[in-house]
Amino acid sequence: MRISIFGLGYVGAVTGACLARLGHQVIGVDPDARKRDAVEAGRSPIIEAGLDDLLAEVVAAGRLTVTDDCRRAVAQSDISLICVGTPSQPNGSLKTEYVERVCAQIGQAVRDKSAYHSIVVRSTVLPGTTRGLIVPALETACGGSAGNAFGISTNPEFLREGVSIRDFHQPPFTIIGTDSAAEFARVARMYEGLPGRVIHAKLDTAEAVKYGCNIFHALKITFANEMGMLCGRLGLDSGEVLDIITQDTKLNISDKYLKPGFAFGGSCLPKDLRASTCHGRRHDTPLPMFEAALASNRAQIDAAAQRIMSLGPKRIAMMGISFKEGTDDLRESPLVALAERLIGRGFDLRVYDPNVQYAALYGANKTFIDQELPHLKRILVDANAALDHAQVIVFGHRAKTYEQVLSKLRPRHHVFDLVRIAQRDTVPGAYTGLYWDALPGHLNVVVKPVDAGTRRPAA
Repeated sequence: MRISIFGLGYVGAVTGACLARLGHQVIGVDPDARKRDAVEAGRSPIIEAGLDDLLAEVVAAGRLTVTDDCRRAVAQSDISLICVGTPSQPNGSLKTEYVERVCAQIGQAVRDKSAYHSIVVRSTVLPGTTRGLIVPALETACGGSAGNAFGISTNPEFLREGVSIRDFHQPPFTIIGTDSAAEFARVARMYEGLPGRVIHAKLDTAEAVKYGCNIFHALKITFANEMGMLCGRLGLDSGEVLDIITQDTKLNISDKYLKPGFAFGGSCLPKDLRASTCHGRRHDTPLPMFEAALASNRAQIDAAAQRIMSLGPKRIAMMGISFKEGTDDLRESPLVALAERLIGRGFDLRVYDPNVQYAALYGANKTFIDQELPHLKRILVDANAALDHAQVIVFGHRAKTYEQVLSKLRPRHHVFDLVRIAQRDTVPGAYTGLYWDALPGHLNVVVKPVDAGTRRPAA
């Protein structure tokens, strides 16, 4: 394929050289003469292991050339990759000046070109930037619309400095965000022969994945550092502790817990976080990430309470009250905390949880519930009584017991889904006419809501 790379910095230089090694014809575009001269001489414009040798190889083979002429680069290529920097502003916001400037140049070049041209955003931009900023800039410059005058997609990179060439050739996956199946297939051709799954996503999803990966990496490093500080205060070998932790690939290094849902609870997680942060403060070793986890957890409960109360109706049924399905453990259950908030604000609550029987509670479990939710005995009912009572139904568990309730929902019910119980194939057609709500980003089914007042489909 014929590919133009806009920006010969870290991402652009590595991407261009690696694509040329795969056999593509690559044109690098950069206004900086020093970068162009270095690449043209087969030298890396950045410090990166193996890049000098790779550039020398592909330049000598004639598969990588450079220019500062944007029109020429677009005219002589089929796909343009935007690889310019997006540094931080002083206030932390993203600087998109370089991306906007390149979009204007590419758009003008596309306007003068008769053949269809694909544009791929490889720069790291916040979710919504391609759709909300880059596409309008390109359309203005070229005088045509995305999908007609040009193709548009996002293709974030996952290259670590120092091992970027290896990362390019051994990716964990390749994600291409685009609304067009044809555009996806065209961009995917660039990576033919590389291992790993090629994922077709929405524009915004691909952008969000890049940020999610980087934030997750930052959190892992911070976690390791805070565990190291805590272990150090206890006189332990933190390297040994973390090595053993990472050997658990069932829960620790896996997809477990990595799905949007409600707050955590139970007898272990909140208690152990509090004990760790308290120990750190006692020994002048602050653990801000651990403390923030507790604050974030409380914010989840507060957000759910506010959202449910904002719906308006006062009669509420909660499906589940224990800290997770399959147990009767109520200790530090976020659903108990949610119920307490709702009752305290005057809402008429009923609870259905087949695993919880008030008469069977004893020990620490009973002591906790008597202190935190003394109304439990009165509000525990069966499923039918909960449904008959409710205007708003809150799903706090998603076991099969509660999935069976879905078929009994009626248009008069407002549903608040805390656990993504809604599945596209659970009860076909069961959601029609229902007012379905959740915390932002927590729904995994497209539900056509109805207006809470008129019961007609919402705008």
